Amino acid sequence: MLYLVPTPVGNLEDITLRAIRVLKEADLILCEDTRTSGILLKHYDIHNTLLSHHKFNEHQTLEPLITRLESGQTIALITDAGTPAISDPGFLLVRECVRHDIEVQCLPGATAFVPALVSSGLPDDRFCFEGFLPQKKGRQTRLNALHDEERTMIFYESPYRLVKTLQQFVEHFGAEREVSVCREISKVHEESVRGTLAEVLAHFTEVEPKGEIVIVVAGNDGKQKMEDSPADDNSPSKDNKRAKHKSKAK
Repeated sequence: MLYLVPTPVGNLEDITLRAIRVLKEADLILCEDTRTSGILLKHYDIHNTLLSHHKFNEHQTLEPLITRLESGQTIALITDAGTPAISDPGFLLVRECVRHDIEVQCLPGATAFVPALVSSGLPDDRFCFEGFLPQKKGRQTRLNALHDEERTMIFYESPYRLVKTLQQFVEHFGAEREVSVCREISKVHEESVRGTLAEVLAHFTEVEPKGEIVIVVAGNDGKQKMEDSPADDNSPSKDNKRAKHKSKAK
């Protein structure tokens, strides 16, 4: 059997008792970085074999892993943080297991986008998860396609690209579209910055973004108008109303 085991995205206490048991009992644990996962295993006194399985080698490791699973071994797959296969390695191995009639179970547990969505204050009855946008090729096409999306949209982003991404959101979705930028989920410096795209962009233009970022953007309700350009009267400036903050200390 293949187990997909979610691991904490921040606080090491955000793991289930079942996940700890599975990691102790598995014949092998697949992970992205043995050093990162080693910290978690040491914290919970888990002594097991770790094998690197990441985006650079997952195609090469598929066949030997399927052989192990077909021989009767139990393998647990974890990533550096969160639920495997959500913007992390996992999909290829799961697909191959399904093709070979190998049982796959994904344990419930930590993932970054759910807390960010629920705490955003934006509609969460219907949403679409976009993950990381293409960095170059296909980025504009994807943003154009999302202009009329009515559901709340969720994106992952690097702190180094956050300001640029918010600028592009202003151009494609309009400066008055509501947004929540959540960073450092479940960590000591967890923070949500909420407001319009113009307000939140103005904030992060002045305050350097740090940590892991989840962006939650309101869907198109049919009332918001596109800006002629990001430099018009509605463009972000120091005169904009300040974005609303919420910080949590653990």
